[in-house]
Amino acid sequence: MGRHFGDLARIRHIITYSISPFEQQAFPNYFSKGIPNVWRRFTGSVFKIAPPIILMCLIYTWGSQVHEQSKRKVAADYENDK
Repeated sequence: MGRHFGDLARIRHIITYSISPFEQQAFPNYFSKGIPNVWRRFTGSVFKIAPPIILMCLIYTWGSQVHEQSKRKVAADYENDK
């Protein structure tokens, strides 16, 4: 009764191979190659990304501290008021 979904088109002179999803490994070499690769990529990029982030955090905390200090009243300005 008709063709199956995978057999809808006939392509000549092209050979395709496939493996069943049930025969594939879900996580091949996950612990032996995957985790060391993540560590290598992390250590390779952390020295490029971390310094600007640390610098921006320091600038932000310094700016917040200066802003809080500028909002305070100076007691010497109000000594002669009654």
